[in-house]
Amino acid sequence: MTRVRTALLCAATLFAATLQTTAVASAASSAASATPAASRAARHCVGSPEPVDGQARQVLDIARQAKTEFDLNSVILRVTEDGREVVTGALGESMTGVPAEPDMHFRAGSVAIAYLGTVLAQLADEGQVSLDDPVSRWLPDLPHADRITLRMLGASTSGLHDYVTDPDFLAALEAAPFRQWTPQELVGYSTSHPLWYEPGTNWSYSHANFVLLGAALEKITGTRLDKLLEQRVMDPLGLRDTRNSYTPDIPTPVLHAFTAERGRYEESTFWNPSWTTAPGAVITTDICDLARSAVAIGSGELLSAQAFRTQLNPGTVGLGGPTATCPATVCIANTEATHYGLGILVLHGWVVQNPSFSGYAAIQAYLPDRHLAIAVATTKGCATPDGNTAQTIAERISELLAPEQPLAG
Repeated sequence: MTRVRTALLCAATLFAATLQTTAVASAASSAASATPAASRAARHCVGSPEPVDGQARQVLDIARQAKTEFDLNSVILRVTEDGREVVTGALGESMTGVPAEPDMHFRAGSVAIAYLGTVLAQLADEGQVSLDDPVSRWLPDLPHADRITLRMLGASTSGLHDYVTDPDFLAALEAAPFRQWTPQELVGYSTSHPLWYEPGTNWSYSHANFVLLGAALEKITGTRLDKLLEQRVMDPLGLRDTRNSYTPDIPTPVLHAFTAERGRYEESTFWNPSWTTAPGAVITTDICDLARSAVAIGSGELLSAQAFRTQLNPGTVGLGGPTATCPATVCIANTEATHYGLGILVLHGWVVQNPSFSGYAAIQAYLPDRHLAIAVATTKGCATPDGNTAQTIAERISELLAPEQPLAG
């Protein structure tokens, strides 16, 4: 459908949404005004006290400009340096008439993949597994399991196709966004294709790797994945507003999402995210937890120094590139400057994860040399362009705060 047709549908959808949410907005506004100031201050994640000035104001100005430029419904952000808050803030609306707030929960997608990579690195460091163990030990029915190792799943060098590029999967997802997907269905789309390359010899991103890694971690530890991530990541880091859900539910307060990806602008908040990664790792979070996560994952807080070095580069640097059987859009070169680790991206010295799907976009980014963390979440308006707008905002913030080493290089 053309952009013009989408814009017309946007206007109609927004009018309907306004009618539907007037009562909700009125109630929310009344509740907020009736809430004592002391109670609001006791909330876990709140905006920086007004008025903000200096770098804090400059960061918010960047977010305001981007919100207008990209027609975003909302921008929520938090920046810290050396453990000190630079600024925390929320711009725009969650729904019509309902302001976005820092403590609103949103889908964090691939942030959980960084947690999977961290747990894998922990288990290897503890001697419970070797990264080069074949996954056939735990997943014997997986095609090519004797040639694919734990390292290859975590580093995305298995050669498995990414099911989110399969036309049949995409058609099924678009037709039924509330469908509950099973790991077997998802991996089945990947394994219905030949491997892109001999496992371990190239690099290509595949969601299937992390669906399988989640299943392997459960088998290795004998612990359900959501509990495993709680025990080894969320609880030690104090991420009390980050949690898995086996349903499309999001804990309140909710940052609502909208998207035009199916050809009309519609609410996508409660589309089923079961397709995004392994069950047990389908998480929601808030901006304060996301910033805390950026610091912890980006500094290797949960790992030994050796294990963290492996997570940053499990052998991916130098891999990647097109071949006769794998195009350049799939098999991508990993360089010292920009490469994939165990469940993380390393971009010009920053340690990053950057989910973007179903109207939500987010990023957690940490620059170890400066102890600088940037966390941003955005939601789409009618005319928002494709791409991860949260990452674009984070890149602009990094240019302000770390001009010697910006996120975009």
